[in-house]
Amino acid sequence: MRVLIQRVNHAKVEVANQIVGQIGAGLLLLVGISHEDSAADIQYLVGKIANLRIFDDENGVMNRSLCDVSGEVLAVSQFTLYASCKKGNRPSWSAAAPGAVSEPLFGQFVAALSEKIAQPVATGQFGADMQVSLCNNGPVTIWLDSKQTD
Repeated sequence: MRVLIQRVNHAKVEVANQIVGQIGAGLLLLVGISHEDSAADIQYLVGKIANLRIFDDENGVMNRSLCDVSGEVLAVSQFTLYASCKKGNRPSWSAAAPGAVSEPLFGQFVAALSEKIAQPVATGQFGADMQVSLCNNGPVTIWLDSKQTD
């Protein structure tokens, strides 16, 4: 499982010109799911995301976590995080899990993160053509991959 984390001042996702998910200050998470992902990947990433010290303290040092600052979260499923561009110029999506596999895992990820941070997690609309808008704070953008833990 891969997650691209962006610390934001605000973010929203629209489908057909309707806002389906929106947050203030916190994290925008773009979430990719592969064929190999399981509950163990979800638990690893949920723990990391909730506890990453990427928010400023009173001295302007990144020393506070999402839980420390009660930040909001918007999670958007994004199979393109598993694009392979090794051959030719057209990406291959074969490493991304199909919707029948990834949609339930994405739902489990959102539920586990919501429980961990003790607040709802806003989402996009799975499988839809989404328009994501954000104001990246910092900018701070971090890549996590549950298969690269060392």
